Amino acid sequence: ESNVNPSSSTFKQNAEAMDALVTELRANIETIKEGGGEAARERHMARGKLLPRQRIDGLIDPGTPFLEFSPLAGHEMYGKDKVPAGGVVTGIGCIAGKKCVIVAND
Repeated sequence: ESNVNPSSSTFKQNAEAMDALVTELRANIETIKEGGGEAARERHMARGKLLPRQRIDGLIDPGTPFLEFSPLAGHEMYGKDKVPAGGVVTGIGCIAGKKCVIVAND
């Protein structure tokens, strides 16, 4: 039997705090998925290159998921520079029906 009381004020405070953290996490991951800011994306694409996540999307089998290992690796490690995370995307995806480890960088 559980001692958790979902109607208690402590439970509600903890749930609100957790919801705020999850919202922040999702926002950080979305920022990271953008690829380093508008200027960096434009510069990369001006060279005629696809962004790492675009390359992965084109590589994996259509309709299959890509499980990214560590989207927060390098998050806020670069001090004053506005770099959201490291420039390497790693994960598992299906290519020609086989599960593969994929590494893509910018």
